[in-house]
Amino acid sequence: MTKPKLPKTAEKKPVQAEEPAAAVPNEPPKEKESEPAAAQPEEAAGSGEPPAQGEASTPEESPTEPEKPAEPEPEPDPEPEPEPIGTPTSEPHCLTVDDITDTSISLKWRPPERVGAAGLDGYTVEYCKEGTDEWVPAFEGLTERTSVNIKNLPTGEKMQFRVRAVNVAGASTPATLTQPVTIREIMQRPKIWIPRNLRQTVIKRVGETINIVLPFQGKPRPKVTWTKEGEALDPKQVGVRNSDFDTILFIRRSERKDSGKYDVAVQIENMEDKASLHIQVVDKPGPPQNLKITDVWGFNVALEWKPPKDNGNCEITGYTIQKADKKTMEWFNVYEHYRRTNCVASDLIMGNEYIFRVFAVNMCGLSEEPCTSKDSAYIQKTGIVYKPPTYKEHDFSEAPKFTHPLVNRSVISGYNATLSCALRGWPKPKVVWYKNKMDISNEPKYRMFSKQGVLTLEIRKPCPFDGGTYTCKAINDLGEAEVECRLEVRVRL
Repeated sequence: MTKPKLPKTAEKKPVQAEEPAAAVPNEPPKEKESEPAAAQPEEAAGSGEPPAQGEASTPEESPTEPEKPAEPEPEPDPEPEPEPIGTPTSEPHCLTVDDITDTSISLKWRPPERVGAAGLDGYTVEYCKEGTDEWVPAFEGLTERTSVNIKNLPTGEKMQFRVRAVNVAGASTPATLTQPVTIREIMQRPKIWIPRNLRQTVIKRVGETINIVLPFQGKPRPKVTWTKEGEALDPKQVGVRNSDFDTILFIRRSERKDSGKYDVAVQIENMEDKASLHIQVVDKPGPPQNLKITDVWGFNVALEWKPPKDNGNCEITGYTIQKADKKTMEWFNVYEHYRRTNCVASDLIMGNEYIFRVFAVNMCGLSEEPCTSKDSAYIQKTGIVYKPPTYKEHDFSEAPKFTHPLVNRSVISGYNATLSCALRGWPKPKVVWYKNKMDISNEPKYRMFSKQGVLTLEIRKPCPFDGGTYTCKAINDLGEAEVECRLEVRVRL
């Protein structure tokens, strides 16, 4: 048996095994690499010999068993895709008109709900006339505020406005007003708002600054007029500053003459509103007048004086009384915040001679100067007999007189009732009570009382029959007097 001849390629160069990556049976070989391998089995089939050792076999000759598929693992939840940096924001919302005049308009809005990773650089505001598409920027560049005031607009024109939010990705969808706006002033009735602290009298001390702010409303801008007691203000003493929303009355250094009633009027054409406020500028009072010593006895001195002519434009709240020994002239307080215009200085030292002075007091303090007594009071030593003055005995005789009459009453039956009046007279008058002109002094149903000049008639558990006219009569040697009233007894329901 002859040995078959191998192809020249097999004789000169033995077939080498392919790389491990190419020997995977499941992966099909590439076309160019499989051409020489495909020629070798053909030659081997013609010669009747098996392929050479180490030669790679084709998939048809050595098929491999398929692998079992692995069980699929549960897929994790997909993570949200990050928003691209280059995405514009959503449009601003709640675009509204805040105010409007003949040549300007104020707009306000809220930031966009979605800003994104690119942030927000600002806003652009544009406007155009109704019926045109020519949008004009309201200002150059961007604004970071969410409100804007656009000026120099044509009066009477209907205008449309829109706002865009801008970032690095560009401008957002515009936010537009629901309907065009006519550029004209909206008439508003004038009204003055008086703060709570100005509804009472404004009290200031001399030299203090007065700064009163009165807010008001009204469109177009109203005319503001201030007057004092019906006359125009002195511009040298009082300053007035007006704005679109309030008026200010300013006095740098207040004086007593600035006190009075101030009226302010806010007027728009034939519509007007007025308000009034009172200013009171106060100062320290003047000294009391005519301090004199009216009596000296034992260790006491009686003093008397008159109120000051100038009370400092406010109420005198009291007086301060002081004493001094003429030897030392050191002043000591006898009374502080004393309300009367007379007093008694007690516990003085025997053998000393005293002088006195009085200060007036108000909310600003003591008067600058006191009123000093012209004469002095000498406290005599013991051993000197005091002769009391004699007085003429006063005659207190007087005819009966009712100082408080009986009053008509309506009572409920079953409950005790009383009738009272007040009587004066000397000698002590005799009192008699009557019911319907009949004497009831001895009736057990009634009790009569008299205490310190007050006469009382008690009716025990009255019934409707006890109603009528009651009379109280008083009699003494100098005369008589009587009073009467009507008593109504209602049935208890």
